[in-house]
Amino acid sequence: MTHLIVGTPSPVFEAESPVNPTFAFSSLGGRYVLLAFARGPAAGREAMHTAIQANRSLFDDDRIAAFTVLEDRADYAARRDERGLHWFFDGDGAIARLFGAEEPLWVLIDPSLRILAFGGLDWTPRLFSILPTLPAPDAHAGVEMIAPVLIVPRLLEPDLCQRLIAYYEADGGKPSGTMRQVEGKTVGVLSDFKRRRDAQIEDETLQTEIRARVRHRLMPEIEKAFQFKVTRIERYIVACYDAETGGYFRPHRDNTTTGTAHRQFAVSINLNDDFEGGDLRFPEFGSRTYRAPKGGAVVFSCTLLHEATPVTRGTRYATLPFLYDEAGKAIRDANLHTLVARPPQQPEPQPQEATA
Repeated sequence: MTHLIVGTPSPVFEAESPVNPTFAFSSLGGRYVLLAFARGPAAGREAMHTAIQANRSLFDDDRIAAFTVLEDRADYAARRDERGLHWFFDGDGAIARLFGAEEPLWVLIDPSLRILAFGGLDWTPRLFSILPTLPAPDAHAGVEMIAPVLIVPRLLEPDLCQRLIAYYEADGGKPSGTMRQVEGKTVGVLSDFKRRRDAQIEDETLQTEIRARVRHRLMPEIEKAFQFKVTRIERYIVACYDAETGGYFRPHRDNTTTGTAHRQFAVSINLNDDFEGGDLRFPEFGSRTYRAPKGGAVVFSCTLLHEATPVTRGTRYATLPFLYDEAGKAIRDANLHTLVARPPQQPEPQPQEATA
């Protein structure tokens, strides 16, 4: 018997899919998601497949995405993803147990990844009468949703911004990867999920200048807005998103691995403003985008789903530290042994005291 409650956050999980062996369900915010737990006798499973195919036009990934959860390996192996229609393999039933799906179950999830409705096979006609009437994802709340972000202008002076850009240009940058959890370890990988180049800031003078500005200009604003006292900074880099390569970073969260679990706030500081695209979007809060002014910062919780939209003209330069406190340091220290590697040629950055 399902234990779901309408209006509560959906359970999240990672699962094998035809396109990704560890697909993160939590990355799907920003659209309605229909989960079809095709469990039990073949007749029930076939009824679910038939209903989805009969309403194929409803599923496009932009408005609604359908994911069928299969427990039979042979059945799953025969499936192929296509736009709007996707598959998860749940051979041990772990995903089904999260949702209390002991038999065929439909679960409709809203763009904020909260349970909107659910029902068994007898609910099928009602479900497919509801789907065409759903409002656009941006309108699902009935009002415009605003992401809980903090924008702080005038964090870095124009001269410091220019020196950081010059530092990147002298270094040239290296491909920037992402961190993934693989067999209990946090591993750095390069993939098409992200297209960016980073220059590690090794210059201690520049590090000190950034740290001082974070301490005096940013930390008080974070404490006022979020009642959080920052004590530590991770990462000194200049990142480059370039229109020539369509620089972007697809929707993700910043603290989902053991090696990144200590991260509490992400900071996106733009060093220039002569580019188009390259803004931040928080899909669970709609398609609206956010941009820091030149020398200013956007600050947000590392648990928020976010993306950097493609740069369409020019080059975006930014410095992107993570912030945490002493409790986060304890988590980092406990998990450091799980950190295997960064992406090639990108050394593990050393955190610094924010108050140093």
